[in-house]
Amino acid sequence: MRPGRLSMVAAEALLLAACSASSPPAAPVEVVVPAGATLSVVADSLAARGIIKSPALFTLWGRLLGVDREIRAGTYAFRPGTGWTAVLRDLTRGRGIMVSVTIPEGLSLREITARIAAVTELHPESVAVRLSAERLPERFGVPGPSLEGYLYPDTYLFAPGTDLDSIIAVLTRRYREFWTPGRRARADTLGMSELQVTTLASIVENEVRRAEELALISAVYHNRLVRGYPLQADPTVLYAMGEHRPRLLYADIDSVADHPYNTYTHLGLPPGPISSPGERALTAVLYPAKVDYLYFVARGDGSHVFTRTLDEHNRARLQVRREGGARSRGAAADAKP
Repeated sequence: MRPGRLSMVAAEALLLAACSASSPPAAPVEVVVPAGATLSVVADSLAARGIIKSPALFTLWGRLLGVDREIRAGTYAFRPGTGWTAVLRDLTRGRGIMVSVTIPEGLSLREITARIAAVTELHPESVAVRLSAERLPERFGVPGPSLEGYLYPDTYLFAPGTDLDSIIAVLTRRYREFWTPGRRARADTLGMSELQVTTLASIVENEVRRAEELALISAVYHNRLVRGYPLQADPTVLYAMGEHRPRLLYADIDSVADHPYNTYTHLGLPPGPISSPGERALTAVLYPAKVDYLYFVARGDGSHVFTRTLDEHNRARLQVRREGGARSRGAAADAKP
């Protein structure tokens, strides 16, 4: 057989191998591609896991396609016998296994740390230390004074082992996307900075259980700020205490009286956010309801009673206590045979 004919046959055989697939399809197999791994090293890993049969031919095929230097690190899943071209396409485009990370509205930096650590595969304490570095807000373009409040609530996809800086960059970029020119102009109209809006939104986020009350609670705090009243927001005291309690006592407030986040003992907004507010809470702060309420008290069902004066507020507190007592008595009666 002539040399040209031999080369053509070899090329056809290589192409056939590259496009072949097993039948029936097997379960996907995970393969970890470390940073800096060559195509031949990756081919050996693929062969060891039964995804391909000839690492040498696979490597040659990658070189013929000109992608042998474009392999990306990550964790991948392939079915044994998958066509070589499809495997190479995923390896060069970074289509690896992705981990879903959901950050709900109102989570504190401490609570978010554990979720991020699971992706980075670092110890949570190590992640917490790195997240508290002083210059991170400036580095990632957020107001500060820390990253608290700026790791935007959403659902994200990351490859396992993604480095911490990359994750912070994605979450803070998502936060910055909220701040359109129109929203910045609205904050200016209110006489508020980005930091102040986000801080107040984090408080509103932690007070609200029903979305329809966001703008009302926002209005209460706006009204109190305008009148020079202390915000008296329970979530800020809990943040100062560093723990959650179902009921805040006067002794709790006194225990952190000197803390700058205690809005019972300090006028105005605290130095920064106490959690990560979502779009609805941020919008509610930018567009509070047009009401003159100065007080609210929480009912047992998550709703609130809004009032304008201290006398009305005290009556509302008594009303809510009576409602709570009636519910307790009703529950006890229902429990009797």
